[in-house]
Amino acid sequence: MQANRKKLIINYANVSPELMEAIRKKYPLGWINNTIKVPQAGGTFFYAITLDTEEASYLIKVPVKVDTKTDKDEDFFETALDLKETDEREEEEDDKEKIADKDIDE
Repeated sequence: MQANRKKLIINYANVSPELMEAIRKKYPLGWINNTIKVPQAGGTFFYAITLDTEEASYLIKVPVKVDTKTDKDEDFFETALDLKETDEREEEEDDKEKIADKDIDE
């Protein structure tokens, strides 16, 4: 590695075909699990991947969609969990009744 290598920050949308090929070689299964969060002044940040070539060391800004959970989502999941627990309890009660009925028949 050269100590005097350029350090460049570029946007993924502006990557040359040669760099895109280098990205594919470095990240054959995709880069999404290799992103880093880069802090900026003012408390903002961006996500990036790294790529080193003989000429430069790149920090490539990549688009990352972050799922945000809202209160509405939280209510949905709580309701779904409550329904699942209710269904499981009903199944357990049905199983107990079947066993009790079977014992009575014998």
